Amino acid sequence: MVIDERLLKSVIAEVLQEMNFDNTVDVKGDQFIPEEISNMDIKEIGDAQKGSAPNEVVIGLAAAFGVHQTKTIVGVPHYEVLREVIAGIEEEGMNYRIVKVYRTSDVAFVAHDSAKLSGSGIGIGIQSKGTTVIHQKDLFPLSNLELFSQAPLLDLKAYRDIGRNAARYAKGESPNPVPVKNDQMARPKYQAIAALLHIKETQYVDGNKRPQELNIEFK
Repeated sequence: MVIDERLLKSVIAEVLQEMNFDNTVDVKGDQFIPEEISNMDIKEIGDAQKGSAPNEVVIGLAAAFGVHQTKTIVGVPHYEVLREVIAGIEEEGMNYRIVKVYRTSDVAFVAHDSAKLSGSGIGIGIQSKGTTVIHQKDLFPLSNLELFSQAPLLDLKAYRDIGRNAARYAKGESPNPVPVKNDQMARPKYQAIAALLHIKETQYVDGNKRPQELNIEFK
């Protein structure tokens, strides 16, 4: 049996309603729209260039982040996620740049593209649903320094620690990995909404668009 996107969304809607995910998404017909958060302004200022500063970490955001989706899979506002990652980098005395990667919705490739743009060779990739990767430019795309695949278990402290560790890698250190929570029920519980959010993210992928440098102002 072939299952098209409309049918998949209908099935997911029923699952989400049964699981009381109403605080995370709204269902409007066949559309699933996160509640809007307007606590940061995102402006694209041109094609992202490869950096030369050895003291920078590049934060790469997936295509829908902060615009078409504004919360993680468990409802953490994107502006809070980004502020904590930035704070962690700055606490280690390092600088940051923020780019948006359009060519893919795969967080490993978002992070790897960001690392290749970074003067230090270290980048962070963040999907809209919250999955995050710390990457290094010389690694294969599907390898990484640290992977945080269980987005439902990531809180603001974890994102701050991710920023801190990325900065330490950029300084040539070998930090202990950020502690990762593990919950065997997280995957089945959130699998439906994760699929939904990935579909929505992928809608904004543009294989012909280069990574864009971002200017972000928090309100």
